[in-house]
Amino acid sequence: MAIGQPLSCGVEADEPGRTLECPRCGKPETLCVCAGVEASESALELVILQHPQEQDRMLGTAKLTALHFKRATLRVGLSWPSLSRILGRSVDPRRWAVLYLGSLKGRDVVPGVEVALVDRKGQADPDQRALRDLEGIILLDGSWSQAKALWWRNPWLLKCRRIILNPKLPSRYGRLRREPRADGLSTIEAAAMLIGHLEPKGEIAARLLASFDRLLDRYRQLKATTPDFDRSYEPEKDGRFKGARKRHRRLRRS
Repeated sequence: MAIGQPLSCGVEADEPGRTLECPRCGKPETLCVCAGVEASESALELVILQHPQEQDRMLGTAKLTALHFKRATLRVGLSWPSLSRILGRSVDPRRWAVLYLGSLKGRDVVPGVEVALVDRKGQADPDQRALRDLEGIILLDGSWSQAKALWWRNPWLLKCRRIILNPKLPSRYGRLRREPRADGLSTIEAAAMLIGHLEPKGEIAARLLASFDRLLDRYRQLKATTPDFDRSYEPEKDGRFKGARKRHRRLRRS
């Protein structure tokens, strides 16, 4: 699924009784905030790899993030042969960086620096100027464990440079969605932080955060007026993983 050209934001339902949702951002009509979002030019290309079990239709931000970029690709799955296969053209993975999700904490590796490259040993890369030569960035979308699964299932990511973030403020999610680490950010916040640092003269970062703020504000308003509104949007379990979950439970009991 590649997202680049702006689409009309028309909320629709294919079946009677089915929840109305926006075909552009995938949000229920009550939460859709993409009507004013336009894809912008960016020197950096964006790739978002989303775990298939990431089904947070309420507060997930992968699609909303991609809509802000004219050169953005969103893929849902577990593994791909290479970055070139994802993009449909030959690319040098060494000119791309992936947001690294290891145990490293930015404040420990590069104190006072918000965005930095690290090497495979977890040390600050001596050539930080390489940040300015990047062609694109890769974000892994899902829960912490899902993102780590994407990392291990795609060994070609080891060929890419690694970026870590050291945000000054916690995620805007606040109490709406618990992050496993104090420096954990949503996909849209991570994209904004990276773009804001690597393209400081651009406006995409501000637009990303503005869209996220609108989404959170609307969610809070709905929760205040209709506390149970989101129960009807709970994701269905993905049957593709049913067998794997059963096998995992049997192994734990044995």
